Amino acid sequence: MKLVICEKPSVGAAVAAALGVTGKKDGYIENDKYIISWCIGHLVQLSEAAAYGEQYRKWSYDSLPILPQEWQYTVAADKGKQFKILKDLMHRADVSEVVNACDAGREGELIFRFVYEMAGCKKPFTRLWISSMETGAIQSGFDNLKDGRGYDALYHSALCRAKADWLIGINATRLFSCLYGKTLNVGRVQTPTLKMLVDRDAAITNFKKETYYHVRLMLPGAEAASAKICAADEAGKLKAACEASAAVCTSLTREKKTIAPPKLFDLTSLQREANRIYGYTAKQTLDLAQTLYEKKLLTYPRTDSNYLTDDMGETATDIIKVLCEKLSFMEGADFSPEIAKVLNSKKVSDHHAIIPTMELAKADLTALPESERNILTLAGARLLMATAEPYSFEAVTAVFSCADHEFTAKGKAVIAAGWKEIERLYRATLKKKPDSDDENELVLDVPDFTEGQTFENPAAKVTEHETTPPKPHNEASLLSAMERAGNEDTDPDAERRGLGTPATRAAVIEKLVGGGFVERKGKQLLPTKDGTNLVCVLPDSLTSPQLTAAWENNLTQIAKGQAEPDAFMQGIEAMASELVKTYASVLGEKPELFKTEKTELGKCPRCKSPVYEGKKNYYCSNKECSFTMWKNDRFFEERKTAFTPKIAAALLNSKHRKRVPTSVNPRCDADAPDGDFACWEVSQTLFCGGLHPLKIFKNIWQKCGRTRSRPCSQKMQLMTLPQRKEVFHYGKFTGHRKGLSRRA
Repeated sequence: MKLVICEKPSVGAAVAAALGVTGKKDGYIENDKYIISWCIGHLVQLSEAAAYGEQYRKWSYDSLPILPQEWQYTVAADKGKQFKILKDLMHRADVSEVVNACDAGREGELIFRFVYEMAGCKKPFTRLWISSMETGAIQSGFDNLKDGRGYDALYHSALCRAKADWLIGINATRLFSCLYGKTLNVGRVQTPTLKMLVDRDAAITNFKKETYYHVRLMLPGAEAASAKICAADEAGKLKAACEASAAVCTSLTREKKTIAPPKLFDLTSLQREANRIYGYTAKQTLDLAQTLYEKKLLTYPRTDSNYLTDDMGETATDIIKVLCEKLSFMEGADFSPEIAKVLNSKKVSDHHAIIPTMELAKADLTALPESERNILTLAGARLLMATAEPYSFEAVTAVFSCADHEFTAKGKAVIAAGWKEIERLYRATLKKKPDSDDENELVLDVPDFTEGQTFENPAAKVTEHETTPPKPHNEASLLSAMERAGNEDTDPDAERRGLGTPATRAAVIEKLVGGGFVERKGKQLLPTKDGTNLVCVLPDSLTSPQLTAAWENNLTQIAKGQAEPDAFMQGIEAMASELVKTYASVLGEKPELFKTEKTELGKCPRCKSPVYEGKKNYYCSNKECSFTMWKNDRFFEERKTAFTPKIAAALLNSKHRKRVPTSVNPRCDADAPDGDFACWEVSQTLFCGGLHPLKIFKNIWQKCGRTRSRPCSQKMQLMTLPQRKEVFHYGKFTGHRKGLSRRA
C-alpha cells in the first residue's frame, strides 16, 4: 500500500481521480492500492523563539542574538487534526511506501519533509515530480516515480531558506523593537518593499518642477514639434524666425513594427491588471482567484508561470471555443487562435499559467458575484489575446528643417489590429475605462510628405509644458517592482527571483499596511512616518533587495549540490550576531522617533481638554478629569454597533449639542454635585457627561426587561408621543419636554 501525501486537499482530489481512488474517509481517500491524503499548506513550521527558553519569552536586548543550536518544530495550532491523520497513516502497518506528491519545487519539498520528520517516519519515500494536473500527466508521473532521496539537496536548500528567514526576521525585529520602544517588523522581503515606497515618496517630495517649451509648426494635416526649449524668450524668437522662413522636409521614414500579444497571467500580472482595471488590491485578487479555483472555474492561481505545458494544446483550444461562446464581446467574432504561442513546458515551474477551465461551459456567468465574474472574464480575455495575431502598424516619422532647427512629426497607420482588437472589445464592456498604456501616444495619419517638400512661412505656435514628478506607487506598479527587484544580481537558474513569491507578495503588502508602515489613499500606497523612520534606521543590508539576490544565488548552488548548507547558515548566524553588536550603542537613544501621534477627537464637555482614543475607551487628556467613554458600552453592543472614533468625534464636536437637566441620569445625579455630570443632547442622541450615550427612539416603545432591584446602567430610552417627549428610565424616571420630574 502506498501513502500519497499532496500539498492541498484540491490536489489530493485530483490525484485520487486520476488514479481511480474513490473511498472517501476523514482526511484521506483510499482503495486497495493507494491512500491519498494531504497537508493543508505548512502543517509543520519552525518553533517560535520562546520554545528555546523562558528567557526568550519576553523581548529584551540582553537576550539577543537568538541562535538555536538544535532547531525545534511545531505543528500549526489550527492544523493538528490533519497532522495526526497523516502521522497515523504513515505508521499504519499496511503502508510500505510514502509518495511525496507536494508541489514540484523548493517549498513543496519542505512541506513534505517537515511532516515526514515530525511524524518520525522511517519508511522509504519516492517523489512525484509533475508540472501539470492533467489526468495523463499525473498517471505518467506515477509510472515514473523518482527516488525521494534524490531531492535531498533541494530540501537542504529549502531548510536553509526557512532557517535564514527565521534568524534574520526574529533577531532584527526584536533588536530594532527593543532599541526604539515599538514593534518594528523587519523581514528579508517586507523591508526592501517598504524601502521602494519610501524612495518613491522621497523622489516625489524632492522633485522640482521645471518649465519647458516646444515650438510647433502648423503644417497641412500635421504638427511638427521642436526639441525642448528651456527659455520662453528663446522659444518666442524661434517662432518668429520660423514664420519668416521656409520649412523643408529633410527626412521621411516609414517603419513596419509589430507588438507581440501579452503573455498569459501568472498571479502577479493578474493582480497588476486587476488593480489597474478594477482597483482590486493584490489580496482581493488572490482571494477572488482562489474562490474561482475552488469553484473549478479557474486554474490554480498561486503560480509564477506565463505558459501552459506542451500537452495542454487541445485543452486550451476547447477552452477558447467556450470563451467565444460565453463572453459577450466575442459574439460574432471570427477568431482563429495560435495555441503554440502559449505552450512551453520548459517555462512552467510548479504550476502553469492562470486560465479558465472547461467547467466554464456549464457555468452561468450572470449568477457569479460581479467581482468573481470580473476576474474570470479578465483571465479569459487574456487567453484570447495571448493566442491572437500580433498588432502591426507602420510608424511614420517626418523631419523638417526651419530656421536652422529640426522639427519632427510622428504618426502611425494600423496594418493589422490583431490582439489589440480583442483588447478594444473587452475594454468597451467595462463600466470604468482604465488608463491606457499608450494613452499619451501621438497617433496621427501623417500626410504623404516627400523629402525636399517646402512650406513657405509656416504658421507656428509656442506650447508651454512642465516636468512631472514620479507617480506614487499603486499595487500594480509595486508588484512589478517587487517582481523585478534584484533580478540583475540573481542567478538565472534561481528558483525564486525578485522579492517574495506570487503567493506571498499580497500578504507582504497587507502586513505593511496592517503594521502601520504603509497607508492606502485611493489606489496609492504611501509610507507613513513610522515606515519612513524605519527605513532610515535600518542598515542597507536589510533594506536592499541584493540580500534576497545573494541568498537565492547561494540557495541555488545548495540545491545543485555545489555548496554546503552549513557554510551558508554560518554566514547567516554571523550576520545576525553582527547586527546585534553593531547597534548596541543606539539602545535608548531615540525612543521618541516612533512615538505614536495621537489624534484629537474633540474637547471634553467638562474641562474642555482634548479627548483622545485609547485601546478600550475615549478619554480626557486632563488627568484630574475623569471623563471617559467606553468602547464596549452596552448600548452599542446590544445593537451590534461599533462605538467608532467617528461617532465619538461627532458627539464631542456637534454644533447642535445642548445640555439637559442632570436628573435625566439618576445615577449621576446621586453621585455628583448638581450640574457636574449634566447630560447633553446631539441630534437624536442623549449623551451623559458622566460617560454614556443615550439613544432616542421615535414612535417606538422598547421594553427594558430589567427589574427595578438591579443596578442602574445609566441608559435611557426616549419615545415621542403626539404632545410631548418623554424619557423612560426602565420605568422608574420620566421627564417631559420642559423639564424632568421624578416618578415615585
